[in-house]
Amino acid sequence: MKDAATILVVEDDPAMLAGLLDNLEIEGYRLLSAVNLRRGREQALQGKPDLILLDVMLSDGDGVSLCRDLRSRGLRQPIIMLTARGEEMDKVLALEGGADDYIVKPFGLRELLARIHAQLRRHGRATYMPGPMAVGMAVVDFTRHQLSRDGDLLEVSAKELELLRYLSLHRGEVVSRERLLTEVWGHQREVATRTVDNFIVRLRKKIEADPADPRFLITVHGSGYKLVEQ
Repeated sequence: MKDAATILVVEDDPAMLAGLLDNLEIEGYRLLSAVNLRRGREQALQGKPDLILLDVMLSDGDGVSLCRDLRSRGLRQPIIMLTARGEEMDKVLALEGGADDYIVKPFGLRELLARIHAQLRRHGRATYMPGPMAVGMAVVDFTRHQLSRDGDLLEVSAKELELLRYLSLHRGEVVSRERLLTEVWGHQREVATRTVDNFIVRLRKKIEADPADPRFLITVHGSGYKLVEQ
């Protein structure tokens, strides 16, 4: 993953830190972590991350002070503040302290990833995307937004590719319909779980030798769907 962006996560809640690291690793990022201001400062200055996720309240001080300190030292990488506080003044203080964005806990993974992608694009750092890979009988190239089979390009929608990308990042894992709705469709009210099933049927027609008897994108009854390892 030589093209993967590096993200530094500064968070002193063990469960929150572990969850962030696990999900960001699945997305393909390189990761650094710290549980306090001192270590966070060291990692930010020495590790040269492309983006920093910084908790506001840490065991040895507040993240806004660290943000301000890093800016005074010339660090220009984007900083997204993570906090349980939602008051307008807290947001203002964070932004005035040099943060590029601010997200209130609890937050959804999809929202966080969107904020990360936006900041990396804004600062000229491309988000990591896996290269061409086999998915069943087809080959997908997410960078070029292409799906091909036997050398021929297939018609595929942006949402189909987004669904396939999510399943690819979680390859070998059973993913529920509800989780797919949350992460791929973003809880759009007009979207029902049946929509997920319909998109799965479309993808199977493109990647399976026999869509009626799938071997690669399988149903795990009562649980969801799984894109198997190849």
